[in-house]
Amino acid sequence: MTDSAQQPADQSGQASNATPLLFVDKVSKRFPGVLALDRVSMTLGRGEVLAVIGENGAGKSTLMKILAGVQTPDSGSITLDGQVVRIDSVRQATDLGIALIHQELNLSDNLDVAANVFLGREPVIGGPMKLMHRAKMRADTQKVLQRVGLDIAPDTQVSTLSTGQQQMVEIAKALSTDARVLIMDEPTSSLSQHETEQLFKVIADLRSQGVSVVYISHRLGEVKEVSDRVVVLRDGCNAGELNRDEVNHDAMVSLMVGRDVSQFYKRTPHTPGDVALRVSNLRVPGVGLAHQVSFEVRAGEIVGVAGLVGAGRTELLEVLFGATRAVGGSVEVCGKPVDIRSPRDAIRAGLALVPEDRKQQGLFLEMAVRENIGLAGLRRWQRSGFVDRAKARQVSAEMIRQLNVKTPGDQQVVQYLSGGNQQKVVLGKWLSLGPRVLLLDEPTRGIDIGAKEEIYGLMEKLARDGVATLFVSSEMEEVLGMSDRTLVMHDGRIAGELQRDELSEQAIMHLATGRESAA
Repeated sequence: MTDSAQQPADQSGQASNATPLLFVDKVSKRFPGVLALDRVSMTLGRGEVLAVIGENGAGKSTLMKILAGVQTPDSGSITLDGQVVRIDSVRQATDLGIALIHQELNLSDNLDVAANVFLGREPVIGGPMKLMHRAKMRADTQKVLQRVGLDIAPDTQVSTLSTGQQQMVEIAKALSTDARVLIMDEPTSSLSQHETEQLFKVIADLRSQGVSVVYISHRLGEVKEVSDRVVVLRDGCNAGELNRDEVNHDAMVSLMVGRDVSQFYKRTPHTPGDVALRVSNLRVPGVGLAHQVSFEVRAGEIVGVAGLVGAGRTELLEVLFGATRAVGGSVEVCGKPVDIRSPRDAIRAGLALVPEDRKQQGLFLEMAVRENIGLAGLRRWQRSGFVDRAKARQVSAEMIRQLNVKTPGDQQVVQYLSGGNQQKVVLGKWLSLGPRVLLLDEPTRGIDIGAKEEIYGLMEKLARDGVATLFVSSEMEEVLGMSDRTLVMHDGRIAGELQRDELSEQAIMHLATGRESAA
């Protein structure tokens, strides 16, 4: 492993031939309650493909946004061509030759390719009218399309292109700004195998033309194939670096997961009951179309769902809850087949979902605690078509007591509660219905350690009471600490299942990154 924090310039302050094109020196970035980057350093050579990897939340996206001018660092410095630069905006980054291609493509599909490539930078014909120079725009677009090997006409409507072709248009758009540093964030997440191979050829060509590429991916097989060097981040810090001859699956996984498991998970051994949820040959729209997903969760069992971003974990829960319609397959709850076409069907069958984004999908922030807790049970607590307010007060008081929601009262507006107490309100809304199967998507995201421990205790209590729990989490310690079993997803399929005595960070990461066996 090498030291990435080398000096970028000689004693005269001028860039030398050995100087990296880009040098990030001890950059830190803090958000409220989170230290996203802690004195991170990184170098990028001219014409080099540098992979930046790490678990979810390692700091990769924050670092790339700083380089692209989307965010500014709190401390540290960035040196380009031997000169310290300050990047305060995306335009400034573009002027310096740094371009970020986001995982979600940012194209206007109602415009043609040339209009997208030069959107906001359209060449104009001189004179008072400042008319758009369409001929020059098409000619210049044709040149950058040739650089990325895309054989289409500049006036082709973007809406008619495949996802892979649109990805190439994004790269062409970046190259049209004379980008010297191209940052690719999960560029193959929506590409077919053929399109991925074409992208790798383009990256090799760009490297030969002197363009430097920062490649971010959870797919370690791709990282090994495409990168000259790998930088690993962990918990917002530098975890290590691998040169080309050191890059292999085991070395990358070891650097990504090298930390101890937390000690405050309190699980007591118990024997699970009958099968509460049986999923057979389920086909999930999007990432899961090519795969059939099958598994079981028993009463009193806590089953974790692990995987990396884009693996299809959230999509699976949304299909089970009826927020998205399945393409195929069947679901049984407590031995009875159920046809889940909507969340109402799921609730009637005894399922409940605590979504990943509580503020957007789980709560009405402007409403009171009592109103939020009572929302899911309005139909149950009616008398002659009117809400039974006494019952609503009783239910909210009981949930506040059971979940230890810290609030002045049940009339407190939810937006003024802490993140942990907001999450408890979401849980209370569903637990008040007595679900047989509880689906949890990132149940402790964005809450403090004390609230996390309380939620873990609640999950354990529900297991003792016979509730079947299926939970998605990107926190490795959480999966290891709370799961009786863990299903590991990769590219929309269940890559493997690990019993509690088989669980380890490395075993999960091996499966999550596409390896069939952790052996």
